[in-house]
Order: sequence, then structure tokens, then C-alpha cells
Amino acid sequence: MSSSDIFIGETIGTAVLILLGGGVCAAVTLKASKARNAGWLAIAFGWGFAVMTAVYISAPLSGAHLNPAVTLALAIKDDDYSNLATYWGGQLLGAMIGAALVWVAYYGQFLAHLTDREIVGGSEDEAVKSVEAEEKGAGPVLGVFSTGPEIRNVVQNLATEIIGTVVLILAILTQGLNNDGNGLGTLGALITAFVVVSIGLSLGGPTGYAINPARDLGPRIVHALLPLPNKGGSDWSYAWIPVVGPLIGGAIAAGIYNVAFA
Repeated sequence: MSSSDIFIGETIGTAVLILLGGGVCAAVTLKASKARNAGWLAIAFGWGFAVMTAVYISAPLSGAHLNPAVTLALAIKDDDYSNLATYWGGQLLGAMIGAALVWVAYYGQFLAHLTDREIVGGSEDEAVKSVEAEEKGAGPVLGVFSTGPEIRNVVQNLATEIIGTVVLILAILTQGLNNDGNGLGTLGALITAFVVVSIGLSLGGPTGYAINPARDLGPRIVHALLPLPNKGGSDWSYAWIPVVGPLIGGAIAAGIYNVAFA
């Protein structure tokens, strides 16, 4: 695979991943969406199918890593870090593009949601106070773009992301790789999709299971940049956890694989 193929494949694949994954979050969250309040089950399966679709699209070009933690784990497994920056660059750019496309697809719903007094406050003064209170934390639609904890505990939140990512990466390394061992294969895409659903259902409750640094960071940047009324803060004080946690988890999973399976 050439560097250009890797970058293009990861950009397109991660954009599709975030478009469909963020799209199901928007569908369940936003006012005037037909799927509003569909619940956690819809989100878990939506993200699983998003992974499957994105992998099938991007695998011929880049091997469909779509996740910096996956790329890091494969680099550690093979002791080859030459394409790390190319993969990570494509993944971050793709995540940002996908998040922007979610905004386009749900533009009217974002406006309806963020100008509704039930969402942002009962009066103009209350709305202003509500937005000011949220500037340092998570705004009312940040969950469409990025993850956040139900209980803010750095150790637990970090551990949850590490544990979830270890499960994901071990499944990919033992069950999901293509014949060349440098990305996901045809059957591996399906297996990985169901693993993502399983992680969402079993481990997603505490933090929203980012398990992918680009999936969380790229859309969070887009949330900070988009001209959304009353959007509140992007919760940058938490943002390092869904980046560092999955990277640690990917490294641990690669170590386990090299010791136990290689």
C-alpha cells in the first residue's frame, strides 16, 4: 500500500464511520428526529454497522484501521512504525469530515434542538445562564460528536476506555486481520462490527466507549468550530481521556498478543 492509498483510504473510511456513528447519535438525541429517544440499543448497533460499512469501503485501499489505537497495535505487533503518521493523519481528517457531514445532514434538527427553550432554558436569561454554565463542560449536543462520562472519575474513566480498547484490539488481532496481517479482512469486518456492538452494550455505559482517539478528538474539534447556537462547551478537560486511554489499551493488547499468540 502506498502512502497516498493509506491516507485516502483512512480519510474516506473514517469519514464514513463517523458519519454513520455520529448520525445515529444525532438521530437518537436531536429534537424533530424521527428516531429520537430510540435508546442505547440503537446507538450500539448503529456504531457496529458504521464500523462494518466503513471497513468494507476502505479495506482495499488502506486495510481499514480507522482507529489510531489499531494502527499503534499493528505497529507494535510488527515492529514497523513507518506509516503511523500517515494513518493517524487520515483518521483524524476523516473523523472531522464525518462530523461535519453529520451537522449538514441534521442541520435543521440541530437548530430546532438548540433553540428550544426546553433544551436551553425557559427564558432568554435562563438560556444565556445555561450556556455560560456549560462552556467549560459538555454542551447539550456534544454527545452527538464526542463521548463523556456519566460519573467523572479520572481513574475509572481512563480504565474503562483502556479495558474496552483491549477487548477490541485483541479481537482484531486474533480474529479480524486480512491475509497480509496489515488490516481488517472481509470476515474480520463483520466480526469487528459485532465486537463493537458487544463493547457498547457491556462497557459503553460509563464513558460512551470512544475506544478510538480519532473518533472522539476529530468530532470534538468540529463541535468547537461549528456555528451552532447555544452549543455550550466542548469539555476539553475530559478530552485527553478518550485519546490516551485507547492508545494505552492498544499498546497493552499488542503486548498481550505478542506474548500469548505470536
